[in-house]
Amino acid sequence: MKILVINSGSSSIKFQLFDMSDNTTLASGLIEQIGESSSHAKLKYGSESIEESKPLANHKEALVLASQMLARSGQLGSFAELDGIGHRVVHGGESFTSSTIIDGNVIAAIEKVTPLAPLHNPANLEGIRSAIEKAPKVPQVAVFDTAFHQTIPQYAYMYALPYEMYEKYGVRRYGFHGTSHYFVAKEAAKYLNKPLEKLNLITLHLGNGASLCAIENGQSVDTSMGMTPLEGLIMGTRSGDLDPEIIFFLVKQTGKSFADIDKMLNKESGLKGICGANDVREIIAASEAGDERAALALMMFSYRIKKYIGSYAAILGRVDALVFTGGIGEHSPLLREMTMCGRLEQSLGMKVDLTKDHWDKHQAWDASTKDSKIKMLIIPTNEELEIATETKKLIAK
Repeated sequence: MKILVINSGSSSIKFQLFDMSDNTTLASGLIEQIGESSSHAKLKYGSESIEESKPLANHKEALVLASQMLARSGQLGSFAELDGIGHRVVHGGESFTSSTIIDGNVIAAIEKVTPLAPLHNPANLEGIRSAIEKAPKVPQVAVFDTAFHQTIPQYAYMYALPYEMYEKYGVRRYGFHGTSHYFVAKEAAKYLNKPLEKLNLITLHLGNGASLCAIENGQSVDTSMGMTPLEGLIMGTRSGDLDPEIIFFLVKQTGKSFADIDKMLNKESGLKGICGANDVREIIAASEAGDERAALALMMFSYRIKKYIGSYAAILGRVDALVFTGGIGEHSPLLREMTMCGRLEQSLGMKVDLTKDHWDKHQAWDASTKDSKIKMLIIPTNEELEIATETKKLIAK
C-alpha cells in the first residue's frame, strides 16, 4: 500500500511517500518558493536525490512537478497508483475530533474555521484541492493538528472572557502539534510496554515551535499552545506567554500598528528577540563563548518549560514519564539537563543519568536512572508517518 503525505505551506509543499506494508519511506521531497520567480524542488530516495529549479505559479503546478520527480525516481509512476493521500491540516476547530476522509462537506468545514488559522488553512486547502484535481479517484484524508487536543475539558480550554466570545467567534484553547504529541505518546506506551490508556505522560515537542501536552490515561487534558500557536513556551521567534496589555502599551508607545506588533510577536520575538538568533545550536555556541544574552535566552527557554512541567505534574497527580521530542528535545542534552536538573528533578523524584546520550534517530531511549520515579524518554517524532497511518486506517474502512 502506497500512501503520499502532503504538508502544504503558503509557499511550499513537503511530501513523503510511504510503503505502508512495512511503514518505510520510499521518497521525501520539498518544493519551496512557490509563486516566486523561481521555485526549488528536491526529492530524496534511498541514497540518491533529484533537484530542479523552475517557476511554479501555484500548488497545482508544484504537485505536477512532485509527480514528475517521483516518476523519475522510479518510486511512483503517477498519483493514480496511490492507495491514499494524507494531508496535514493545521486547524480543525471544534468540527473535527479525529482524522477524516475528505469530501465537499469537510472542505467547507475547514474553510469555515480558516479565520482561526489564516496563515495555514488556506495553504492546506490549496494543497488538498490541487491533489484532488491531480488524483480524483484516490481517497484523501485530512489529519488535524488540533484533533488530539479535543479531549481537553472545557474548564481547561476556555478563556476568562465574556462567554459570547466563545459562542460567536470560537475563542478558546485549541492546541497544536497534536499529531506529534499523539505519535510519541503511542511510542512511549510501546517502550514502557503498557497500554496508552493507563499512562499519564507529559510530552514536550521542542523545536523552533514548541509545546507541552499533559496526557491523562492516553488523552490530552491540557496543552501549552492556545487559540493560536503563539501562546505558551518561549520559541524560536514566538514570544509565548505574556501580559496581553503589553500589546496595547506598545501600540501607544511605539506608534506601531497592531499588524506590526503581531509580526513582532510571531517572527521577531522568542529566542531571536532576546539574543538575535533562533537556532539553538548557534545560541549554545554563543553562550559557551561568553555571550550573556545567549545564556539568558537559554535560561529563559528552560525556565518556562520547567513552569509548565510543574503545573502539568500538579494537574496529572501521577506522571509515568516525560517524553522529549522535536529537534531540540531530541538533539540537545544541554537543554534537557537545564530543564530537568535541580529543583524540578528533586520535586518530581526524577533521576536523570547525565552520562547517557545514546541518541539514535530511529529509536526511543531512556535518559533516567533505574531507580527514578519518573522515566525521561527521548523519542524521535514522525508526524508524517502518523498521518500516513491515520490515512491507511481510514481508507481501510
